[in-house]
Amino acid sequence: MGMDPILVLQMQRMGDLILSFPLMLWLSRCYPGRPIHVVAEDAFFRPLMPISPHVAYISWRDAAAGALSGRKYRLLANLSIREEAARLAGELAAEVKVGPVRGADGVLRVHGGWQLYRAGLVGQGRHNRFHWADLNALDMVPLDALRLTTFDAPRQPEPGNGRVGLFVGASEPGKRPDAAFYAALARGLLDRGLKPVLLGGPDDKPLAQAARAASGLPLVDLCGRMSLTELVEYGRSLALFITPDTGPMHLAAWTGLPTLNLSVGHVNPWDTGPFQPGHLVLRSSASCARGCWTCRVAGCPCRSAMAPGPVAALAALLLKGPRERLARVRLPGLDLFESARTAEGLFTLRRVGCADTERRRNAAELAGEFWRRFFLWRISTQPPQPWEAVAEAWERLAGAFPELALAAGRSLPRLGHAVTGIAGGGAASPEAAPPFWRPLASYLEMAGRNRDAEPAWMRESLEMLERLARLAA
Repeated sequence: MGMDPILVLQMQRMGDLILSFPLMLWLSRCYPGRPIHVVAEDAFFRPLMPISPHVAYISWRDAAAGALSGRKYRLLANLSIREEAARLAGELAAEVKVGPVRGADGVLRVHGGWQLYRAGLVGQGRHNRFHWADLNALDMVPLDALRLTTFDAPRQPEPGNGRVGLFVGASEPGKRPDAAFYAALARGLLDRGLKPVLLGGPDDKPLAQAARAASGLPLVDLCGRMSLTELVEYGRSLALFITPDTGPMHLAAWTGLPTLNLSVGHVNPWDTGPFQPGHLVLRSSASCARGCWTCRVAGCPCRSAMAPGPVAALAALLLKGPRERLARVRLPGLDLFESARTAEGLFTLRRVGCADTERRRNAAELAGEFWRRFFLWRISTQPPQPWEAVAEAWERLAGAFPELALAAGRSLPRLGHAVTGIAGGGAASPEAAPPFWRPLASYLEMAGRNRDAEPAWMRESLEMLERLARLAA
């Protein structure tokens, strides 16, 4: 008799499926010889099969028609937010379930501490420093497996290859620059001896046509003319891929095409930037440009700061000189990062070049590192993370910004009132918490709902807050 397979439900968009590829590799190493089945949308998995890890794909249409019924699974991981995925996860038999599961009683539960943490990030991702690809795996794969994983560096373009792909589209207009930006960027690249090519899907053709018209140049426009498989092959001829946060960005990074991510709009590059090490992310240095889900600031600073001239100059520097010169780059109003790995093997963004907002930058980075250490301590068990690492991160933050730390310490008791309110049957809004504490407020609120505010949850929550209070004191 064969081994019970592992089942992954990933019924989101193309980028989400590609960000599940590392999980598929890690599961194959942690469960050698065990079949891995992945439920996904036909339109996404079929063209990606040539570059996907070796798994058995099942269409959502077949899964909904009962193709999975009567089978027992060793592990079921639901990585989707769709209601039908949660119901399917509840109906199927599995020794272990991870992610949202709608039980026979009709109640939705999120299984797994890291999946619960991710559910709490909706609207509260400002200080998040865990990438979606890592969060896919952390409930099922030990940190040591991530730490021992290496990825190939982006391939080096051939000398003299100045062909630059400009992917113009994104899932939402707010997540990409406009036609005027791409027109000016294409002109800037041409002025520097590079060869821009407009790329995109069928829905992006009007945007590309508008960019061509605004540029006044006979730009090469391949929007809507290539399948995903053909885009992968064409990418091998490019020296650089400039793109917003979109599925083809993850496709490029996965296949080793050097990528420059123009991170604009309501995205967080720590959540969904190019996952493999060695790719670049350019982001506004505006203080609000840190993990919003909807823009609430007039003029959308993260988009207006992304001027085409500096982007063209950066691309030329990447392709016409040693990469070490990036250490001296100064981009006013912008932050440049390179995707990298922490000591634990987790995704991180490493700052590149000079920054003109040193004080604000350090506060944001120190706060992000504190919360990264805190949730590793709170959730990770393989191996467990020491509280001393949390305390050390707080000391660095408090030493550099004592007023911030003092204000955060004084506002901490408000979280205690929220916990007791949830336990009493009330509702809590993370938005009502002080901004610094909102990651924890959102996590506690999700955990309380997930566990019906049981006494054990309240006791654990208050003990956690007492630890933090002693630290802040």
